[in-house]
Amino acid sequence: MPITRAMSFDLVMARVSELQALISPPARPPAGPAAAGGQSFQALLAQAGASAGPAAAQPPAGATGATIVAAVQGEVGQAEQPPGSNDSPRIAEYRTATAGSGVGPWCAYFVSWAAKQAGTPVGEQGQGFGSVDALYAWAQRTGRATPASAGQPPSPGDLIVWDEHIGIVESVLPDGRIQTIEGNSSDQVSRRVHAPGSALGYVRLG
Repeated sequence: MPITRAMSFDLVMARVSELQALISPPARPPAGPAAAGGQSFQALLAQAGASAGPAAAQPPAGATGATIVAAVQGEVGQAEQPPGSNDSPRIAEYRTATAGSGVGPWCAYFVSWAAKQAGTPVGEQGQGFGSVDALYAWAQRTGRATPASAGQPPSPGDLIVWDEHIGIVESVLPDGRIQTIEGNSSDQVSRRVHAPGSALGYVRLG
């Protein structure tokens, strides 16, 4: 007769556990919409991107123009003291943005100051300009100038150029007229509205 050997209870239970492991595959984590409380992987990625915060954001288009407009809106009403003098303590501040400037017509000083406030000073070395002609010639050389005859409407923050005068576009009104803020307009920083096509051209700094 064959000799039979009794297996211990512990060996039997160990063998049963091995067989169960072979028969039953390990459980998988839930996938698709059931994962993470019903959210898909794509939704989780979108949430992660949204939570990246301001550091992940790109600067909006026209940010330079918006900065220029914000800088000059608070200057409206600054006036010459006395009237007709081309001077005042605040106008002296505008002149500091232009190398070698002196007391005189100050519309170009004003836009040079505004551009410097926005971090985009005008001129090859950021020296600013006291002359409208010199500023527009620089803009043409550097591809920043657009003639009004091109029919392209300006954007807020663009410089708007006339014969011997310059200002800053604050907005384009629904009827196409251009609202501006200009230095040395009636001896002060003034808000004006102009018909479309009245300017010679525009200068975009950003």
